[in-house]
Amino acid sequence: MMRKIAIYGKGGIGKSTTTQNIVAGLAEMGKKVMVVGCDPKADSTRLLLGGMHQKTVLDTLREEGEDLDLDEIVKEGYRKIRCVESGGPEPGVGCAGRGIITAINLLEQLGAYEDKWALDYAFYDVLGDVVCGGFAMPMREGKAREIYIVVSGEMMAMYAANNICKGIVKFADAGKVRLAGLICNSRQVDNEKEMIEELAKKLGTQMIHFVPREKMVQRAEINRKTVIDYEPGHAQADEYRTLANKIEQNDMYIVPKPLEMEELENLLVEFGIV
Repeated sequence: MMRKIAIYGKGGIGKSTTTQNIVAGLAEMGKKVMVVGCDPKADSTRLLLGGMHQKTVLDTLREEGEDLDLDEIVKEGYRKIRCVESGGPEPGVGCAGRGIITAINLLEQLGAYEDKWALDYAFYDVLGDVVCGGFAMPMREGKAREIYIVVSGEMMAMYAANNICKGIVKFADAGKVRLAGLICNSRQVDNEKEMIEELAKKLGTQMIHFVPREKMVQRAEINRKTVIDYEPGHAQADEYRTLANKIEQNDMYIVPKPLEMEELENLLVEFGIV
């Protein structure tokens, strides 16, 4: 059965890089994966496609009309990972969240989730916080059943993670969406690992993996590749392989218990950040 996973987190926290390295690890394990980029910047698949700027679903619809084939919006990347970018409206016009809704609905209509590719995973890389209905769509309509939140020991990253948990709670009763864990993408904050482990505990979930900060990630990005593709023998590649394997083995899916703002601030104080 195909697993549908959404990766959320504060803007700039490293969701897209983390997602692409995770799916590279899963593909290396022989898993069949599709990545749907849910960001108007359309940068959720570039490391899997060698930097190729993929034409977005919305751009294709605008230029070609609605009579499309899957190969017009899905590109094959590293180890046959299927790559899709939802795209967004023209600057200053319309709602970017609509792009996500349009893209996912079109993929369903064209049979991307059916037996054609026998997918093991569909990943949604979702922009920033749960700021509007469009960006909440993967969890609201059950398009994604598992939510991972990328976070760091910085206050705004933790605030965003807590907000996303509120969104999961809101939609959990209507569907089967659940929080599957926190991924700490380190910013080398004091006591970061311990603090995120405690945050996870308070939310009722797990810190599924602590990804150390490493210059190799940026070096691979400059070369338009994932770390696993660019430097497969590097220790950071093994970190992403470990994370991918933990996701493959994970069976902890919960409705989180979001913190009050005072609790979140106390957590930061307790670990000596403020």
